[in-house]
Amino acid sequence: MMAMARGKGEGYIAQGLGIADCLAAIYFHELRYDSANPTWSERDRFVLSTGHYSIAMYATLAEAGYIDAAELPTYGLNGSRLPMSTFDDLPGVEVVGGSLGHGLGQAVGMAMGLRLDGSEARVICELSDGELEEGSTWEAAMASATFKCDNLVALIDCNGIQADGPITVKIEPVADKFAAFGWDTAEVNGNDMAELVDALARMRARDEKPKAIVMRTTPGFGVPTIMKRERAHFVRVDNSEWDALVAELERENG
Repeated sequence: MMAMARGKGEGYIAQGLGIADCLAAIYFHELRYDSANPTWSERDRFVLSTGHYSIAMYATLAEAGYIDAAELPTYGLNGSRLPMSTFDDLPGVEVVGGSLGHGLGQAVGMAMGLRLDGSEARVICELSDGELEEGSTWEAAMASATFKCDNLVALIDCNGIQADGPITVKIEPVADKFAAFGWDTAEVNGNDMAELVDALARMRARDEKPKAIVMRTTPGFGVPTIMKRERAHFVRVDNSEWDALVAELERENG
């Protein structure tokens, strides 16, 4: 992701670093897929509601074999298949991510459709705490519990930020609210791989309840300079900063 953003001068690198552990846990410990056959009917579906997290999604899809890593430097460039928000014409991308507030509703529809088809496939949906400020998200949460979508897992990225600063609407306690809506819930450190993998494994039960994992993540995780920035939604980085930022990432992660 750092290499993809370098030279662009700006991008959603803070969210990408914050969600990287989550995507690694999903794709390399939980999701059933076949990158050689992206439309395999029995694949598990992953819905990235926050389409601007695409920088992390593309890096993950390259590691998973959906796209060639040589394509990653085209991120955000005119004519690229890798825009700053995901489009569903790219192999491995199930939905257009954004406008925000629609991912969970689409995931509920997918989960119900798979069940009607008699499929054992599951739907994993990532959404953000900012989306909990939108009524459509809670309508989807109610529908999922009403229709007993136990083949649906929601991963809620609670990083505390929205476009112009901190979250402005009182949304806590997130886990308790989803439990009150009829979901099985868990709360984890979203930058701790072991916690993520364990929570995902515990959410495999088919008990007629949808599942919610509330993830507490830190924007820019792994790069202290970015972690300290007050405005982390859309980070601007001078060309002269990149060497130091990459060195921080390598030092912090051994």
